[in-house]
Amino acid sequence: MAHLRPRRRHAALAFPVGLALTASIGFLPGTASAVAPAAKAPQAKVRADGPLLSYVVNTGTARATLDQVKKAVGSNGGTIVESYDKIGVIVVHSKNPDFAKTLRTVPGVESAGATRTAPITPAATTDVGKPEKLKLSKANALAAAKTAKPGKEPLESLQWDMAAIKADKAAKVNPGSRKVTVGVIDTGVDDTHPDLAPNFSRAQSASCVTGKADTSAGAWRPYDPKTDYHGTHVAGTIAAARNGIGVTGVAPNTKVSAIKVSTKGGSFFYAESVVCAFVFAADHGIAVTNNSYYVDPWMFNCANDADQKAIADAVGRATAYADRKGVVNVASAGNSNFDLASKKITDKSSPNDTKPGSRDIDPSTCLDVPAQLPGVITVSATGVNSLKSYYSNYGQGVIDVAAPGGDVRQVPDAPAKDGRILSTMPGGDYAYLQGTSMAGPHVAGVAALLKATHPKSNAAEIQWILKAQAKNPGCPVNAPADAPCVGTKNINSHYGYGIVDALAAVKN
Repeated sequence: MAHLRPRRRHAALAFPVGLALTASIGFLPGTASAVAPAAKAPQAKVRADGPLLSYVVNTGTARATLDQVKKAVGSNGGTIVESYDKIGVIVVHSKNPDFAKTLRTVPGVESAGATRTAPITPAATTDVGKPEKLKLSKANALAAAKTAKPGKEPLESLQWDMAAIKADKAAKVNPGSRKVTVGVIDTGVDDTHPDLAPNFSRAQSASCVTGKADTSAGAWRPYDPKTDYHGTHVAGTIAAARNGIGVTGVAPNTKVSAIKVSTKGGSFFYAESVVCAFVFAADHGIAVTNNSYYVDPWMFNCANDADQKAIADAVGRATAYADRKGVVNVASAGNSNFDLASKKITDKSSPNDTKPGSRDIDPSTCLDVPAQLPGVITVSATGVNSLKSYYSNYGQGVIDVAAPGGDVRQVPDAPAKDGRILSTMPGGDYAYLQGTSMAGPHVAGVAALLKATHPKSNAAEIQWILKAQAKNPGCPVNAPADAPCVGTKNINSHYGYGIVDALAAVKN
């Protein structure tokens, strides 16, 4: 599960205390009006000799337009899996190799494209390296529990990251609200873990892998606990309970849910699954989503490629819908040490479901999805010394805030000793991981605390407060040559507005 992934840029918003939000350059979802039926023409024989692929068809939301496009889908060899009429995104399966090309000519269709290029094998999460399980025998665990300081969890002394953002102090003021749920859009969550079970919301959990929400019991759990551990680790950082067991989360009284979007046997995150997840979150009262991945198979989706444009359009419509419903969307910036504000990036990993090639892209027009979509909070990673993690993407005007993601090159003092992030794993285990995947959930947890403190604030307001409260250490004196830091003490390319502050979130 160790691929390197990037993230995002968003729309300028006014803020009374003078914070200038970053400008967004992205794919903005369109809304077409109803169109007149096209003149009938002789129907050519529809091909069905291609591989069965999934497509997204993006259209206007007027009923006449939707009806006309759905009819065109069927007449061109497509089967509708789900139609998200409110945002004009239709998920389709088809064996017609000309399906997308033909649908793009249909009146009312704004974009259409395949969401994949071949069968699935690799992963797309934003952690670096394999997890290292905590070597802790039952006897040692009991001993640790007995020696834990009052008010601390048995393994909390190993969680340097919680103290780094003052989450330990915040918990004494306000540990979060039971009315706030963070949705983990990921590989699934083991809701039976003793540190997660007290806070898990089954009613707000589902599998969206097919592009259609499945809320049957356990559908949200990982396929294979040995390989699909990512979502469980993320969930623990957000909301592991303070219950005298194991670790703690940033918001230990907040609810957490799982929206599984990864495919079986490879953990791919495809557009139709992610669209489903954002719409599900918005329609089920989820306050914050955590997104520690990029949408496969393209690390960056370029506007001049019809398939990639359709992917960005579809997911952009879904994130915008969630934002309008009050959902705060948080995404990891990725682990390639890319400057996302540069004029050129060399992407050697796309498409990752066939043989990747090398291409030079402009990150202002070729976007990492969902991280670079408007309104999504982009998070870079730091280590114990509050320096940018060696792998983390960065970029002036792209990164919003930073948070601990771990860095084996930044080693904490005893008792922690390990520079990575300790959190929950399937089967009741705990393990260390590092990556912007680990930074994102710290921000999601702080956003949940802000929602508890400011329950009537909308998504934009929570984002403004998050940035205003962040503490920026300023550009390091000896920034690495391969990742120069530019900007000011208040806003710069490594930290955005700064490292998030959990204590400030519950005090103001």
